Amino acid sequence: YGIQVSYYDVSHQRKQASVETLLAVLKMLGAPVVNLKDVPSAWREKRQEIWQCHLQPVVVAWEGKLPLIDIRLPHSKANIVINCHLNLESGEEKQWQWHDTEGELIEEEEVEGIRYMVKQLPLQQILPLGYHRLNIEVQGKHEESLLISAPIKAYSPPTGLENRQWGVFTPLYALHSQRSWGAGDFSDLIKLIEWTGDIGGQVVATLPLLPTFIDHIFEPSPYLPVSRLLWNEFFLDITRVPELRDCSPAQSLLVSAPFRDDIGVLRNSALVDYQQQMALKRKALEELSCYFFSKESKRRKDFSQFIEDNPLVEDYASFRAACEKLDVPWQSWPQSSREGALGQNDYDEKNKRYHLYVQWLAHQQMADVSGKARAKDLHLYLDLPVGVHPDGYDVWHERDSFILGASAGAPPDAGFMKGQEWGFPPLHARKIREKGYRYIIGCLRHHLQYAGILRIDHVMGLHHLFSIPHGMEAKDGVYLRYHAEELYAIMALESHHSKTVVVGEDLGTVPSYVRPAMKRHGLNTMHVAQYEIASDPKNGLPPSPFCSVSSLNTHDMPPFAAFWQGLDIEHRLKLGLLDNSAAKREKKNLREMKNALLWFLRRKGWLNQSEKDIFAVLKACLSLLAASESRILLVNLEDLWQEIQPQNIPSTKTEYPNWRRKLRYSLEQLTQLPEIADTLQSINKLRKKHEDR
Repeated sequence: YGIQVSYYDVSHQRKQASVETLLAVLKMLGAPVVNLKDVPSAWREKRQEIWQCHLQPVVVAWEGKLPLIDIRLPHSKANIVINCHLNLESGEEKQWQWHDTEGELIEEEEVEGIRYMVKQLPLQQILPLGYHRLNIEVQGKHEESLLISAPIKAYSPPTGLENRQWGVFTPLYALHSQRSWGAGDFSDLIKLIEWTGDIGGQVVATLPLLPTFIDHIFEPSPYLPVSRLLWNEFFLDITRVPELRDCSPAQSLLVSAPFRDDIGVLRNSALVDYQQQMALKRKALEELSCYFFSKESKRRKDFSQFIEDNPLVEDYASFRAACEKLDVPWQSWPQSSREGALGQNDYDEKNKRYHLYVQWLAHQQMADVSGKARAKDLHLYLDLPVGVHPDGYDVWHERDSFILGASAGAPPDAGFMKGQEWGFPPLHARKIREKGYRYIIGCLRHHLQYAGILRIDHVMGLHHLFSIPHGMEAKDGVYLRYHAEELYAIMALESHHSKTVVVGEDLGTVPSYVRPAMKRHGLNTMHVAQYEIASDPKNGLPPSPFCSVSSLNTHDMPPFAAFWQGLDIEHRLKLGLLDNSAAKREKKNLREMKNALLWFLRRKGWLNQSEKDIFAVLKACLSLLAASESRILLVNLEDLWQEIQPQNIPSTKTEYPNWRRKLRYSLEQLTQLPEIADTLQSINKLRKKHEDR
């Protein structure tokens, strides 16, 4: 069943899963168990099921080389002819017959009184890169296997200057300008791209841009999206919608005094008010939608073609409209609707048209963002979250692919003594495999069409995912295994199709086999200074490896100034995420880290002996990273003005305004601050200097 009965924690101590946890997870995975007495029969049933399948549902052909495929057969079916049918992705077909006496016997096993054998079926050609289908017929029984022919390594750009890039990071919701409505939008992202490119940067990174619940269900976290297959209309720039030129009701709305006053309140707020801002945007977008659908036009033809090319959008629009009409999570809908059969009585057609329209606009504006980045020879760095909201579209649409009775998370560690529960259901390893990983491929393609660089959130999830049965604590979770090589093959193949660099977020509890696998398959690692310093507090900062993205911190960590002053320790202590003894240990470790880092930076010549202020240390650390071998250096804009408030504190909900805090400065202001420009220009010079060297 793919359950790890034990694991090694962050302190390298072995943790054994409890019987209660194992039984709960087995039941969620479909095992016929209620108590321990049922386990032997369930084990026998599963073993028999495995041996009765002739083919694995998925097979990987690295670089197209797949000379032999394991095939299971009962001895009673020995000496028979197997009909083979190979369908290539190109449409080419090949048929042949294979006699099982031709294959070498590599394994035998007796299961429930039946003797089985494993032989190897040869393919008669090297496979081109792509997804192919092998069908076999054994005495009237048909089985199919997905053959993934993939490069061993994910895409990597040609060697040269572009391999030592630098760029900036900021969440788009936090980026605000004098023209946006209180939170960043796609036009603000374009402006940031233009400014970054003008000062020599080649990368702009942000958090996931996927749709979130900000209405009757309020969950603005970009890591709990409604779907990983669509874009968030919250980031639309209304003023760039073409229909606005001719839609008088929308024009009148935007210039009305009450509307302008409401926007003024949103702009002056220190926090993003998602619900109020989306309410204003929706008023305008509904007027534009009504106008758009009221008459035929060239744009209507383009829209129809978009829907035809992306049929998922229509299904999604029906789901969102049904959410609005039924006003309860989909798990409480009538049975037919809950099972995916939505009828016209389940939603208002006007609302469905609205969601179709705004998704089309969001795809257009995302294409504009990506096009501007490419025109500036700059890479848009997107983020693919590891999970989706349990009440969202993806889980409703692909429910068999998810384990609905559990939540993914992380085991207890030094930073989070109680562990973490992330609130989204884990993927069902067997079900996604049986479906040919169509959902995974869809999520990747959605992002890769626009990303120059794609970050895979919690890359350990390619190997295993910590899963906590509902009703249990995070410490009681277990790891569920996935078929990592198959997922790496998909990642490599799709990245080559789009020529996108892939980065794996390998922070936290990382098993020893994960990073070698990432290296083997060409995924870049993350080199986060605050993590690296904490992992070896007596030796300063280890060098960044070439195939890495280096940074001082991440969105889940305190800004550098807060880290340096230990403010995050005090914050977590107040929130109950640390107890007094743990906080005392962390403060002691922080003193050791700071002394070691100061000594290291001075010895390397990045910091003068007399310099002790935070900004001097910050610049020294950034200079060290800029001069390193890392492929990409990301600079968190907030560090450049010594921000002390984090964007997110993991394991908190209402205790802290996660995902809502705006940048201290507007886009116009931060692009004019001398200390920001000076620091980034120094980084640019160092990256070029050390590349030339």
